Amino acid sequence: MSADKRLDAAFAHAPVLPLTPSSRYVLFSDCHRGCGTNNDNFLKNQNLYFAALEHYYNCGYTYLELGDGDELWENRSFDAIKSIHNNTFWLLSRFHREGRLIMLYGNHDIVKKNARFTEKKCTSFPCNTCREAELFPGIVFYPGVILKNITYDNYSARSSRTSAHTPANREIYLTHGHQADFFNSVMWRTSRFLVRYVWRPLEAVGFLDPTSAAKNNTKKRKVERILTDWADKNACILITGHTHRPMLDESVSYCNTGSCVHPRCVTCIEIERLRITLVKWTLATHPDRSLYVAREVLSGPFPLEG
Repeated sequence: MSADKRLDAAFAHAPVLPLTPSSRYVLFSDCHRGCGTNNDNFLKNQNLYFAALEHYYNCGYTYLELGDGDELWENRSFDAIKSIHNNTFWLLSRFHREGRLIMLYGNHDIVKKNARFTEKKCTSFPCNTCREAELFPGIVFYPGVILKNITYDNYSARSSRTSAHTPANREIYLTHGHQADFFNSVMWRTSRFLVRYVWRPLEAVGFLDPTSAAKNNTKKRKVERILTDWADKNACILITGHTHRPMLDESVSYCNTGSCVHPRCVTCIEIERLRITLVKWTLATHPDRSLYVAREVLSGPFPLEG
């Protein structure tokens, strides 16, 4: 199966979410939450991420995670991850309880597509105030999600004529992006074995995994080219993670949320009032040299309608 067909399959039965002027979505990817060891790349940014998550919760955003939320290639135990990062799962559980949580799976947490895994592992987590608390009961992890501009549909129903003021009818397709990477999609079991037993110990002494699109620039560019071509062919906006390279350009149909494992920041994409913005959350200093968590715009906001 080609990369195009794998991407087509990710959206074959994808749920469609409304995109209206009142919609508020925030898109994160590649958190790679680990179990607190030296290989836990999320650990250094957990406070930045929690501060950002708290902001989006209080502001009424729906949280969409585009895969690789948890590092289940390097780590066998999801229970250990939930225990170490239970404050994060506590806040995510509040999103879920209010119907504001949509989760996708990527290659590093592809086991979440198995309903038996989610029923067993995603219903509860160890809470600080009690032994077990409700996590994501009944959750489904999707390969893809579509955001559809309801404003355009309403406009089309009222008028059959097109004009320069007609809103753009480009749906937004969300997926992890590993479908463009043969070794990390079709051969994911082999990749997981190599990451878990070969590259994980080698990374501890300075070697980088050459099969990773996030760490190999040649592979990264190839994956981005495939994703861009697919978005152009389908006349849509495609937003993924996987490569860890944040990307948002008004003239380009392919965008990327970046990741939560950059050494100095966490990046994400906000969609609000039919506008899209790439932002980062990072540490900054007040004039008195005290530290605070800052939200900085990297690109946008750009309108999602013409």
